[in-house]
Amino acid sequence: MKAPYLEIDLSKLHSNAKNLVAIFEAKGIGITGVTKSFLGDPRIAESLVSAGISSLGDSRIQNIIRMKEANVQASFSLIRSPSASEADDVVSYADVSFNTELSVIAALSKAAVEQKKIHDIVLMVEMGDLREGILHDDLDTTIEKVLRMEGVRLIGLGTNLACLNGVKPSKYNMDKFSRLAGIYEKSHGIKLTLMSGGNSANFDWVQGSDTMGRVNNIRLGEAILMGRETLSRRHIEGLHLDAITLVAEVIESKVKPSLPEGETGLDAFGNTPIFEDKGEMLRAIAGLGKQDVHVDGLTPMIDVDILGSSSDHIILDATRTPLVVGDQIRFSIDYAALLSSMTSPFVGSVYI
Repeated sequence: MKAPYLEIDLSKLHSNAKNLVAIFEAKGIGITGVTKSFLGDPRIAESLVSAGISSLGDSRIQNIIRMKEANVQASFSLIRSPSASEADDVVSYADVSFNTELSVIAALSKAAVEQKKIHDIVLMVEMGDLREGILHDDLDTTIEKVLRMEGVRLIGLGTNLACLNGVKPSKYNMDKFSRLAGIYEKSHGIKLTLMSGGNSANFDWVQGSDTMGRVNNIRLGEAILMGRETLSRRHIEGLHLDAITLVAEVIESKVKPSLPEGETGLDAFGNTPIFEDKGEMLRAIAGLGKQDVHVDGLTPMIDVDILGSSSDHIILDATRTPLVVGDQIRFSIDYAALLSSMTSPFVGSVYI
């Protein structure tokens, strides 16, 4: 396989998913497997489904279409609020969509009526992290108006924490979220069957709480793929950390000084480089760069140091572990590095 490429161990992803299903089922919570970071790749999606995850969620309708056309057998949720221009595709391909705007829900209603379908709606509620969500003062009116629309059915509420501003899921905000279900079920005479309480950042809350309240669903991506909870990036016991690794090829290896020669200014990305005089070193170049991956999310799996990167190169201090041209070097990756490398057309994939 030509480098760079992602090496994806489907058996380890299956194991991670299966273990998380058991952990969350013990608390009465179902998992929606989030597929956005791997662009809805059907092979990875199938490994999650075979592990017992029957609901898959993605932020891009294109990824859901990809999985549906590959005949992945799951319920599909669009977990980012759709745009009105996507309404026809959302109703056609997604079983559920998460929403915050009445004008968009109206477009979904129109599309559903035209397609002679009932499209399920989850309303996202703002619980403090200030990404997406309906403010509590507006929620009652929003529910009332949604219930009047044809072609759409309100099935639940959702919330999201720890993504934009790092607000942690806690007993206080999760209990408050649960109470909303009872309040609006009573005031509107409805039954909310899905209470989607967050993402991989909710792992510690789930483990540390005696009761989940009304929360019966969590959307997991990073925990499955990386084997970590996301508040502190702590390893979840029993999960694989190396289900996905990045492999690059050495395209240059030469002994060079550690300090540049000449007057320096800003680099290609507008940063001011800082140099340390370490004398001469074996400097190796891996054939990928910022255009391919979030370099700060890479950790070499051998004893070399990343000195810096440009659009197309990662510069390594290979003095302790000499590398020659043609050698392949493996990197462990974080979620940001996975997201960027999966999206790059220059990074391939190999499946184990």
